[in-house]
Amino acid sequence: MPGAASSASSASSAFAAAGDTATATSPDGEMPLPHLARLVANHAALRAKSAIGLVSEIFGPSDWLTGPGDDGAAVPLARTNVVACGEALWPSFVKKDPFGAGIAAVLANVNDLAAMGAIPLGIVDTIVSDSATARRILEGIRFACEMYDVPLLGGHLTDYDGEPALSAFGVGRADHPLSSANARAGHRLIVVAATDGDMRDDFPFFRGFDRRKERMAGDVRLFADVAATGACVAAKDISMAGLVGSLAMLLEHGRLGVELELDALPRPKNVPLERWLTCFPSFGFLLCAPAGKETQCITPFLDRDLDAAVVGTVDSSGVVALAKATERAGVIDLTTESVTGLRQLS
Repeated sequence: MPGAASSASSASSAFAAAGDTATATSPDGEMPLPHLARLVANHAALRAKSAIGLVSEIFGPSDWLTGPGDDGAAVPLARTNVVACGEALWPSFVKKDPFGAGIAAVLANVNDLAAMGAIPLGIVDTIVSDSATARRILEGIRFACEMYDVPLLGGHLTDYDGEPALSAFGVGRADHPLSSANARAGHRLIVVAATDGDMRDDFPFFRGFDRRKERMAGDVRLFADVAATGACVAAKDISMAGLVGSLAMLLEHGRLGVELELDALPRPKNVPLERWLTCFPSFGFLLCAPAGKETQCITPFLDRDLDAAVVGTVDSSGVVALAKATERAGVIDLTTESVTGLRQLS
């Protein structure tokens, strides 16, 4: 999840704005599709991803699998790949909720590793804060490490009385790495999510882990299984950019498009659609399955009582659109727009 720190503050603003704009409703009580598409297209955390383009300005084009570009970078070894990723937490969030920030630091890295088809091997942290804040951060990290059955390998801690800073880094092993570079027209788009939970009141984060704590370690390891069978070839975790923003990032490499079928979308019953599309779920992923393998991809998640469904077919239009019944509304045209601004090697 590159640019997490810059996106977090923007996402809070976007979340507040969503509440202000969600005035008009359709007969079913939900925001009309054109309004919803505009809201998602202007989601501040989605637009904040453009800052990542600075990396390409300095380092030049990249291979998205080996980085930067995907949720993690895959480094090939003799018989497998080491996957590395990292996250920076917004300082105001760390200050307000250091325990929650510690959980988020691990959760975001583990989700990034899962989206790469990697088994998590460990977490490394860096903390700069006063001792009381550092204690709560570490308690949150311990909580999450135990939940995901992943060790804290080490890190760095500096005692400091100013604004707290927290970053964390994940390392994993992927025998069959998933990459957005593998997405192709004709692939079936699947959304997998833990929808039993609740939304934080102060931040657009949907907590599903409170009710799945004992199952989360197995949940994130499913991605390596579906990657090994070939039932899934590309994936991305749904993070600060929201579901549609993360979807645009998944398709950006190939300038691909899709109509996201909202009626098929797994979602919590107690969360309005506009909030679900712009939040960061604790367990939410986008997967691309070759046509004919969608059932093989979905079944392992359904068997663990997770929600999973085919929500569209990837196409070559470059347009990411929302679809509901007979309506359609475009959100972003990747043939003319970029999400991250990263440039790829030809």
